[in-house]
Amino acid sequence: MPIQTTNLSTGSAASARGSSYRSALTLLASLFFMWGFITVINNTLLPHLRSVFDLSYTQTTLIESVWFIAYFFASIPSAKLIERVGYQRAMVFGLALMAVGALIMVPAARLPSYGVTLFALFVIASGITLLQVAANPYVAVVGPPETASSRLNLVQAFNSAGATLAPLFGGYLILGRSTSGTAAAGSTSVLTQAERIADAQSVVLPYLIVAAVLVVLAIVIARFPLPAMGTATQRSAKEARKGQSLWAHRNLVFGIPAIFIYLIAEIGVANLFINFVSQPQIGNLSHEQASHYLFILWGGMMVGRLIGSVVMRTIPAERVLAFASIGACLVMLIATFTTGHVAMWALISVGLFHSIMFPTIFTLGIRGLGPLTEEGSGLLIMAIAGGALVIVQGWLADTYGLQTSFLLTAACELYVLFYALWGSRVTNALPQQDVI
Repeated sequence: MPIQTTNLSTGSAASARGSSYRSALTLLASLFFMWGFITVINNTLLPHLRSVFDLSYTQTTLIESVWFIAYFFASIPSAKLIERVGYQRAMVFGLALMAVGALIMVPAARLPSYGVTLFALFVIASGITLLQVAANPYVAVVGPPETASSRLNLVQAFNSAGATLAPLFGGYLILGRSTSGTAAAGSTSVLTQAERIADAQSVVLPYLIVAAVLVVLAIVIARFPLPAMGTATQRSAKEARKGQSLWAHRNLVFGIPAIFIYLIAEIGVANLFINFVSQPQIGNLSHEQASHYLFILWGGMMVGRLIGSVVMRTIPAERVLAFASIGACLVMLIATFTTGHVAMWALISVGLFHSIMFPTIFTLGIRGLGPLTEEGSGLLIMAIAGGALVIVQGWLADTYGLQTSFLLTAACELYVLFYALWGSRVTNALPQQDVI
């Protein structure tokens, strides 16, 4: 009888723990949704700001570069904040920081000011960085290591769901309510000062809505009983890490540049998409109409992650990543060297191939790190700063043409292929620690 009681007690505890983690992952999915949503609002905001401030492609992509520079500067402070206050309070703080940044967009629009806009976006991105540093490793270690890529792809699908809806939201409330956004395709007319001010102020309502949602979500997470994580997501004592080096793990060493380079590809496509498909020789669309096709691109990323989460339960993640990188490279070459709807749909389809790249590279990068998992995760999140180099593609677009600039994207896909075939192989694997 005592043995039976113990077994029943253990089983009940395991069941309760599983239920608790499922609830936590459901809540975390809402965070993935929100930062995907806010990040992609930038894709409709950029062509809008380009018209309002009369920016070159280089200046336009600088806006996104500032966004991703925040990942470089905020990653290490985020990790230290999590160590000090815990995951739950850090996530609340991250959401509050994002809300503050969204509210700063209001005076930025009313002035209007290019510099204040850059600062507001930097603050929002810093809050997202804090959420990323906490949530990605949490999801990766909350279950069996062999299904980490599948699990992170599934939760990242909610990130893509937010990214999918954002162009509709931004297209209607920003581009659809502005003179530049509703201008006829191929229009070269310059906005008057009054039109610039009116267009700038069209971002006030969207960002007030975003700020309100972020505050509500912060309150919900502050009151939610998130399960405590074990040593798999906590900084190990120095004694436990003594003699162990992150740089002895090839999958991490090559994984950091893989994420850095992949982000150049993803952000370059997303940022220049509306300008690309609006061109007379491609889609001949207004910016508002083009935002609807951006919805399809991000929808492809959501579908791809859902498919990837299923496929990776039976096919090795690195093999799926290799297939995706080859497909992405091919469609980018088609987008570069063709015109009309063929080029437009080639660029749209890259979302399907890009879908599984970030979560798969991330989980392959931390595989076998054991007590070094948290530190490795922080470095991989810092590598998201690679998106800041989208300004290189902006310079290429100004210098050689927008369509030609997508050769940079095709080259990025080749490094991802290298990582999938060789760089992701695990060396010096350490034992996985359990979650308590």
